[in-house]
Amino acid sequence: MNTITKHVVLLGLCLILGQIHAQEQVKDTIKTETNSYKVVRLTDLKKTIKTEEREFLKIEVEAINLRLKEGGITTEKADELKKEAAQKRALNIESRIAIVDRKIDLLKRNDDYVFSDGSSVSIIGVGKDENKTFAGVMINNNKINKPKKYDKRTTSDFVFAIGFNNTLSEGKDLGDDYSVMGSGFVELGWAWKTRLLKNSNAVRLKYGLSFQWNKLNAKNDKYFEQNGDVTTLEEFPVGLKESQFRVTNLVVPVHFEFGPSKKIEKDNYFRYSTQDKFKVGLGGYAGVRLATQQKLNYKEDGDRVKQRINKNYNASDFVYGLSAYVGYGSIGVYAKYDLNPLFKDQLVDQNNISLGFRFDLD
Repeated sequence: MNTITKHVVLLGLCLILGQIHAQEQVKDTIKTETNSYKVVRLTDLKKTIKTEEREFLKIEVEAINLRLKEGGITTEKADELKKEAAQKRALNIESRIAIVDRKIDLLKRNDDYVFSDGSSVSIIGVGKDENKTFAGVMINNNKINKPKKYDKRTTSDFVFAIGFNNTLSEGKDLGDDYSVMGSGFVELGWAWKTRLLKNSNAVRLKYGLSFQWNKLNAKNDKYFEQNGDVTTLEEFPVGLKESQFRVTNLVVPVHFEFGPSKKIEKDNYFRYSTQDKFKVGLGGYAGVRLATQQKLNYKEDGDRVKQRINKNYNASDFVYGLSAYVGYGSIGVYAKYDLNPLFKDQLVDQNNISLGFRFDLD
């Protein structure tokens, strides 16, 4: 049995033993909680149910009033909707309390009966005792029936971008120093999108926080050498299989996003959707450099040598630039350009430029 297999087996045993131990702990906890205590908890839960449903009704009435104020419905329609909402919440209180009362009766009749008290907590079972499937994983369902906000102007999504990376500098063509196909970038972040106009979603402000990894693969057996305040590309003494330079940045991107959207209207709320719609984003980003690393891979005296060198290489500490994207739905073409030079205080500035694909996963 090799080392990897041993580790896998040990990990499996630990997980199994841990699960058994957790199940036993849950059994002990459920058994030691007396039914009389559960009755007290369920009695208190009835008060919570009334409070929750009244709060939900308040939110629904506020949404109806907003629709009335904006001219979406008449006064008569607003009164009708408020009456329907009040009746629904009253029936909800009656039904939920009836369920709790049945559970209280069941506990009073059966001293050893085991079950979750339900209305506010659900239990996912992974183990069993003689009465009931149970586990220690609990999910709070208190707000499951909370009505949606009538007008939600801000949403959020996950952002992922990937593509080609290189530099622009005076007297150099793109790809002179760095491999076009071998150099690349990755961006990973979270973004918020806020509608700027009250009655239209044509203009949105998109902003967030992202990590950027910009990589350059030097050509012709070149590598970066730092001599004091000067950083230059020099020829390596032996042939290089790989010469990679990577800068990691943390930035705050901000874009004005334009494009059509579809308005989805419901009785108690409305939303704008950009699914299957074209969009254009124009803006920029600013942030700080987190790390700089050079990785060299070569042969020396017949041995394969891999070096990872972490130093600043006089790279710019502050990062800022322009960026734009054109997309359809969740996928787009993305470009960004660093206005700051890659290395500060050098004779010739090099500015990072990237082109690739962007995925905004709502």
